[in-house]
Amino acid sequence: MKIWAAISDAARGWVLLLRGRDDWRDYFKLSAAGLATALVLFIFITFLAVIMVAIGTDIPGLFGIVASMVALSLPLIAMALVLAGTRSAMRVTVPTYDMLVPGTYLLMAFVVVEGVLASLIGGPIVLLSWLVLGYLLYRLAQAAADWPMPIATGFAVLTVLLLVAMRQALYMLSSTAALPT
Repeated sequence: MKIWAAISDAARGWVLLLRGRDDWRDYFKLSAAGLATALVLFIFITFLAVIMVAIGTDIPGLFGIVASMVALSLPLIAMALVLAGTRSAMRVTVPTYDMLVPGTYLLMAFVVVEGVLASLIGGPIVLLSWLVLGYLLYRLAQAAADWPMPIATGFAVLTVLLLVAMRQALYMLSSTAALPT
């Protein structure tokens, strides 16, 4: 059961990261293979989330499943874009795998927790989940990249803002596409 081992190692790594310990990297495979594992798990979790939501209604077709999975992957896309932009704009170096691998596991948990909170409690609690996500991204930027507080804060804030903006744009596009002409 390598899936459970990877997820439990990631959870242990995140606990150590939040505690400020230096050995948090030992629990992540910070390589291309580790990133591939994290991405496969992320895709699997988003697929399960789409199917679980659809069970109560009607299973969508292939296009509907893929579109829903793309919508659920927006946090990961936002983080990757902001990481690339921060590295380019600030001319800072950071091992990409040190940010992307733990970040992918974080966003996997975020997608599940935010989805559950939104469906059970409602909208205002989603704002709290975004704030927690921002804090965790800030901690990741400080631990993995050793960025100073302003850069780490900017990375976290821009990632959450881009996520919110991308979701809002997707919502507006999907609602206007359904309008009759």
